[in-house]
Amino acid sequence: MERELYLLWAILAISLLYYLTSLRRPSSGNGRRLPGPRPLPVIGNLLDLRGGNLHHTLAHLAHVHGPVMFLKMGLTTTVVISSCDAAREAFTRQDRRIAARAVPDSARMLGFFDRSILWLPSSNPRWKTMRGIVSTHVLSPRSLEKVRGVRERKVRDLVSFVRGRAGQELDVGQVVFGGMLNLVSSTFFSVDVVHVGAQSAHGLQHAMEELVDLIAKPNVSDLFPFLRPLDLQGLRRCGAVVYGKVFRVLDEVIDHRLAESNSKHGDFLDALLQLTSTGTISREDVRAVMFDVFAAGSDTMATTVMWAMAELLRNPSIMAKVRGEIKDALVGKEAIEESDLASLPYLQAVVKEGMRLHPVGPILLPHQAVEDGVEFSGCAVPKGSTVIFNIWAIMRDPSAWERPDEFVPERWFLNGAAEVDFKGKHFQFLPFGSGRRMCPGVPMAERVVPYMLASLLHAFEWKLPNGMSAEQLDVSEKFTTANVLAVPLKAVPTVIT
Repeated sequence: MERELYLLWAILAISLLYYLTSLRRPSSGNGRRLPGPRPLPVIGNLLDLRGGNLHHTLAHLAHVHGPVMFLKMGLTTTVVISSCDAAREAFTRQDRRIAARAVPDSARMLGFFDRSILWLPSSNPRWKTMRGIVSTHVLSPRSLEKVRGVRERKVRDLVSFVRGRAGQELDVGQVVFGGMLNLVSSTFFSVDVVHVGAQSAHGLQHAMEELVDLIAKPNVSDLFPFLRPLDLQGLRRCGAVVYGKVFRVLDEVIDHRLAESNSKHGDFLDALLQLTSTGTISREDVRAVMFDVFAAGSDTMATTVMWAMAELLRNPSIMAKVRGEIKDALVGKEAIEESDLASLPYLQAVVKEGMRLHPVGPILLPHQAVEDGVEFSGCAVPKGSTVIFNIWAIMRDPSAWERPDEFVPERWFLNGAAEVDFKGKHFQFLPFGSGRRMCPGVPMAERVVPYMLASLLHAFEWKLPNGMSAEQLDVSEKFTTANVLAVPLKAVPTVIT
């Protein structure tokens, strides 16, 4: 007991000394510091962030302190950007200098963060190599078109699964996630992970959820970086166990493919293994890229479909309008194809509006200032600072959007909004981020999300269970590292005859 007390007092003393020393450092080159709530000694602004969803709390603070705001998270300096104009300045003037990642300590295990394109700094040659491989072999228009038939088949499988349960209450999130997981794995690796080894889609989803929870948990090692070697909460050790579960599934997929020595699928996994044979990348790199595809692809696209379904069930008139568009565009067709999406502009507007109102990553992955010379609003930002883009607040910025808190797909046909796309150049709409660290999965998401949503609406009428009215549907958010419904979405599909 005495040892634990001694350690606690040592931590507090070192933290206080660090804090007092930092007060003597100039906060900016021109003597000004960015506005923000006054930090307390040692803990900084942690008490200002208590309760509620982080992106909501940060948006509330931004209303008081401004769209570019300074916070102290323990001993870590953080800058929060909350308006489209501030985001424009950051991405157009400072993108290269803030293109590193603030890596949570719970992700620093098994050497993974040193190989993952999610966490590597953009200046790292490995990041450039792996990002180039993903862009060339997975997400180029040619590569995506080559496997279009696979995506269509997996969506038909999902529709068939739902048809077999028509009239029953379904957990929409679980159903869509299972379908999306197999779509991604079949598209890139020619296998349904549901059938790999002893793991099921539910088991893999549970492991992914464990990882999300670990990364999202407040960690003293992130607030006080000098404590990282101690791993006081054991989150890094727990993370190693959970990552190990996922890696075993991916290793089974790789081993199975290597055992098929004379079989070529012509998919992404074949391309990766070919690169290992030439020494371009290692097997560990293959596994890391596969993980990145699952982690950044399956869950985010499934959650986006779920939010769109929730808003449609909450707005029956919009549901009727989008279903009417699908019916008119697909006269005489039993199944929808990806090529039909071009004739469904209102459906596309529904998808965009769902992303605007409920971004899956409301604060993206935090950036980090890797150089001196970063300035926001004329104030210098210290090297090593974390930079958070609150895109939930940015995409509800009243200076850019009328009635920003309402679900209004029609807005995408007004005042030039139809030209606003997913490419990160329109700073009022950044669901995938912008700049060097923009999500590389945009070409996949803009095909798969509207296609899966359209297919579910084309094949079924959807009703809320147990006589629940649209007004009773709870669409409140729960945010860890992804923004999901606080209450799982339940609905009853009825086959359209």
